[in-house]
Amino acid sequence: MKRRKFIQKSTAAATFLTLGGLSLESFSNIKTKQITILHTNDVHSHIEPFAKNHYKYPNLGGIARRAVLIEKIRKENPNTLLLDAGDIFQGTPYFNYYGGELEFKLMSMLKYDASTIGNHDFDNGIDGLYAQLPHAKFDFISANYDFKNTVLDTLVKPYKIFNKNGIKIGVFGLGIKLSGLVEQSLYKETKYLDPIEISEDISRELKEKEHCDLVICLSHLGYHYSSSPTKICDLNLAEKTKNIDLIIGGHTHTFLPKPTIAKNNIGENVLINQVGCYGINLGRIDFYFDSDKNKASKGKSIIV
Repeated sequence: MKRRKFIQKSTAAATFLTLGGLSLESFSNIKTKQITILHTNDVHSHIEPFAKNHYKYPNLGGIARRAVLIEKIRKENPNTLLLDAGDIFQGTPYFNYYGGELEFKLMSMLKYDASTIGNHDFDNGIDGLYAQLPHAKFDFISANYDFKNTVLDTLVKPYKIFNKNGIKIGVFGLGIKLSGLVEQSLYKETKYLDPIEISEDISRELKEKEHCDLVICLSHLGYHYSSSPTKICDLNLAEKTKNIDLIIGGHTHTFLPKPTIAKNNIGENVLINQVGCYGINLGRIDFYFDSDKNKASKGKSIIV
């Protein structure tokens, strides 16, 4: 599918969501502030586009194309955040040769604001991840990995707060349970903490103490597991917590053409989005705030 046609089609499929009592249409006659959230997940060291004769993703992806698209969107709205939901590493010879240096340098050039940590980001061990951190000019955030007795102690924060045009945005990270996925010798003494309990604590702190207008979770828990519906995932996280407005997911390589709308444990709407893998898609969520900080949003996935 041609890129222009895909964008037109994905625009038509955008999700429109009310958050705070007003519909998006009601914002049209009100002076609003627009915040744009761009996001990726599970890029897995895919620097170049897929080959033109690739069986599944012909001529799709590539970090240069993503850079052009991101620059265009930032020119349209300077109040933009660029986030990643983990698994930056592992998947092409670029990682095998450079160990993550190239990925971090290129993400820094694209001016990513923050990323959480996926299980494959430990593939060169926690020491390998630590060695590449000087090349990352953006923050790594993870609230449920306790790195106290590791080389990453104090280097990974549970959350970060951004201020865009007077709108306060709190972003926190969650990682999947490493036991059974990653050899312990690679993550060493990293401790996994319960994502539900941590999310309740962190999101409450961001809403009530830090007075954030928007709370975003960068999750590498996975979107959903049909064979194990009670396993912690983004859908379950949304349903069992409150104070989260948007969950940006990863790990399950789920291609969502538009965000899912879930209900939290007090019946409020939560957006959940994930854009597959390998940098093929770029997620975009636009939030609109009126003068009373009521908000509405729309979202879509854009092919790169």
